[in-house]
Amino acid sequence: MVRSIKNPKKAKRKNKGSKKGEGSSSVPSLPTKVWQPGVDKLEEGEELQCDPSAYNSLHAFHVGWPCLSFDIVRDSLGLVRSEFPHTAYFVAGTQAEKASWNSIGIFKLSNISGKKRELVPTTKSTGDDSDMDGDGSDSDEDSENEEDGGSGTPILQMRKVTHEGCVNRIRAMTQNPHICASWADTGHVQVWDFSSHLNALAESETEANQGSSPAINQAPLVKFGGHKDEGYAIDWSPVVPGKLVTGDCKNCIYLWEPTSDATWKVDTNPFIGHTASVEDLQWSPTEVHVFASCSVDGNIAIWDTRLGRSPAASFKAHNADVNVLSWNRLASCMLASGSDDGTFSIRDLRLLKDGDSVVAHFEYHKHPITSIEWSPHEASTLAVSSSDNQLTIWDLSLEKDEEEEAEFRAQTKEQVNAPEDLPPQLLFVHQGQKDLKELHWHSQIPGMIISTAADGFNVLMPSNIQNVLPSGNA
Repeated sequence: MVRSIKNPKKAKRKNKGSKKGEGSSSVPSLPTKVWQPGVDKLEEGEELQCDPSAYNSLHAFHVGWPCLSFDIVRDSLGLVRSEFPHTAYFVAGTQAEKASWNSIGIFKLSNISGKKRELVPTTKSTGDDSDMDGDGSDSDEDSENEEDGGSGTPILQMRKVTHEGCVNRIRAMTQNPHICASWADTGHVQVWDFSSHLNALAESETEANQGSSPAINQAPLVKFGGHKDEGYAIDWSPVVPGKLVTGDCKNCIYLWEPTSDATWKVDTNPFIGHTASVEDLQWSPTEVHVFASCSVDGNIAIWDTRLGRSPAASFKAHNADVNVLSWNRLASCMLASGSDDGTFSIRDLRLLKDGDSVVAHFEYHKHPITSIEWSPHEASTLAVSSSDNQLTIWDLSLEKDEEEEAEFRAQTKEQVNAPEDLPPQLLFVHQGQKDLKELHWHSQIPGMIISTAADGFNVLMPSNIQNVLPSGNA
């Protein structure tokens, strides 16, 4: 299981990122070639370069020590934001060289610039389609206008709270985003109230603060030491505010029930159904009592808290450790999982009774999957990160169309040397980060992904990802 960063050192900013990178060559007439990590090798003197045209926005920053986990915090700046420059809030926990040096950072990243791109509706307009047809040409003009998308370097402001031990994972509550839960390598789960820090950042002027101020000593609302070992699995219920599940490396899962806005009752009778470490947990996006878990034992379990402490269903999901899960909030029958062998699968939970619920299985990555998450704006799209230093974006609704490809090649003069075995569902490949650990879509900024790695954070918005308006939006 690849999770921890061995011998972490202070992160250094990397300026490289790539989307299907292009080697620099002394012969400019050579056609562009799609480069595949782990498959193709760089010749002497060649290097991968980031193609800025592949992104509407791309920024990199670091906060000192590497962060194994982070979470985007919902804010009050708007539910669907399309205008640059953007502002994002998030929390992250460090993995410092010494336990006493660790902290949780509360961040405000403002002046995130990029190329303007209009949002498009999820369904076809019933009016004149001429505006829709002209979107492509208009976006080209917009991309040339830097004033529309802001300019300059993003401004990072942060406040720090001391944290005992490395932060294995951290999650902010959806309904009350100032409430966050952290898993420590000391074996403790803690719940925090960061409202004062978030309010201070919201009211502060946009002056860069790279973390020179010392961390604040703040007592958590709750510090739970009932787990017999450290863990990584943790998730807040999207249906019931304050409801939490935590899982550890000793195969135990504990249920937290809120008794007030600042207190919880933890059931000391754990859920036990796995034979090895519980790696990730996901609440159902629609069911109050249902959650899913995955484990080093290769299994996924579905639990109903009303039915006792054994799983309602359990099945073999991968031939290696199952590292991560993501339950689709727009299509609640779909569950994605990523494995230590580099594969990830999509299951339709309605087919569980029939035995084979797998509707898609991908073997593109050759190293462990470290994070997987469905898009909050498009039900068929998900993002995946791997230890092969790639962040990939997939659209499961796409299929290979040879006639369409032939027509495209006939209309374009540029020769495209795409590998024949490249999955048609693969939309985008982002590179340039070392030892990718976790990614999250921004639920209020369509098309934005933030990722963390050993060498810092990236904020990216691929140019070929359609930024859609949620259904029913005015």
